[in-house]
Amino acid sequence: MTRLLQPVTAGVVTGIVGFASSFTVVLAGLRAVGADERQAASGLLALCLANGVVAIWLGLRRRMPITIAWSTPGAALLVATGAVQGGFPAAVGAFAVCGLLVVAAGLFPVLGRWIAAIPAPIAGAMLAGVLLDLCVAPVRALAEIPAMAVPVVLTWALLSRFARMWAVPGALLVAVAAIALTGPGLGAVDVRPVVVPTPPSFGVQAMVSIALPLFLVTMASQNVPGMAVLAGYGYRPRLGGILVGTGLATVAGAPLGGHAVNLAAITAALAAGPDADPDPGRRWIASVTAGGSMIVLGLGSGLATALVLLSPPVLIEAVAGLALLGALASAVTAAVADPERREAAVATFVVTASGFTLFGVGAAFWGLVAGGAMTLLHRRRKDRTGSEEGTGEAGEAGEAGSSGKGVEGAGETGGSGGPGKNVDGAGEGAGAGESGAHGSAGAAGESGLPGKKAGASQGETRLARR
Repeated sequence: MTRLLQPVTAGVVTGIVGFASSFTVVLAGLRAVGADERQAASGLLALCLANGVVAIWLGLRRRMPITIAWSTPGAALLVATGAVQGGFPAAVGAFAVCGLLVVAAGLFPVLGRWIAAIPAPIAGAMLAGVLLDLCVAPVRALAEIPAMAVPVVLTWALLSRFARMWAVPGALLVAVAAIALTGPGLGAVDVRPVVVPTPPSFGVQAMVSIALPLFLVTMASQNVPGMAVLAGYGYRPRLGGILVGTGLATVAGAPLGGHAVNLAAITAALAAGPDADPDPGRRWIASVTAGGSMIVLGLGSGLATALVLLSPPVLIEAVAGLALLGALASAVTAAVADPERREAAVATFVVTASGFTLFGVGAAFWGLVAGGAMTLLHRRRKDRTGSEEGTGEAGEAGEAGSSGKGVEGAGETGGSGGPGKNVDGAGEGAGAGESGAHGSAGAAGESGLPGKKAGASQGETRLARR
């Protein structure tokens, strides 16, 4: 029994941190795309149940600490997207299609490779643009409701310094206390679990604005990092089976309002690390316990939704923004890491963050389009410039070898300008080629050692002829 205490405790902590740190983002996202109070509470419950069932199943089956979560960046995407044509039923249809795309990525690895082919700066910039609006909410809250927001932000800042794992849950507790002290109370609120089925509808706008971006964000910012965290602790489960399981769970939870189920990225380390258990072969107990904890916490989804409804909207957005600051920092870092793709990433970020809508399609999609177009444009310019430079060098060096003349020119590729004195390592006689031998002798001058060998043999031939 004592041996179970550590992994079970780690699992409970994982579940609490995963729920408390981002359930406000989920509720804000569902409300943004048209869910009412009861539909949002139902969606939160569906996600908790789906997370718990998949985590327990995978943990028991594979004996690995595979932690499952909802897509927090995906919920932030819903906030940025807002209502779509067809209302919440159309959003539910998009959730289901997103789940089917995840299943397809698990069944057909080529689809996963296509997603991986999206340049990391572009994916990071899109995510940063999606997260930006929520991440500035704490600043708005400080200006609009300072009496409530200041204690929340200070609590988060202090805990992020001394107990980082509890920073967001601590800030949430302070926000709940502020709501309890200033609000009307929970007496008139029904806090029981709510299940509200919503028949899905399917429209082009919702597919392009929600389903496709939600799939991309979920894969790029949850499933791929989640696998990286597991690999960092020595676990390498087969990704295809996980994608099929989480995709089917997403499809099943969509009619109840759940938007996306995926591998945990941030909280995965709590169950997979040595703090869960010194024995790596027993850490799966932590992920299974975390799944059970999520199911229990889901039963309180009605209470969580009631707290959100009783608070000023900007306060809950502030808590959500604090929870996403780390994700924003990672996304911005990925976006600007590659200097050659930085301009394309900035274009993606600006368009996504603008909230721009065209033909009813949201900004996240157009951000990807802008970034992709800039990437192709710069790649073509680079290829054309490189081709012109290569032609010029060939004119100075390569053509001479092919005609059997131009002894001096061949030596220029080595950096010398004269035969027998190639300073870059082509060796003595690198440019010599009266026999017309090999434009490759000049090209070899760039690499040094091969050129030296080629030049030596040709130099010897020339001396023999003299």
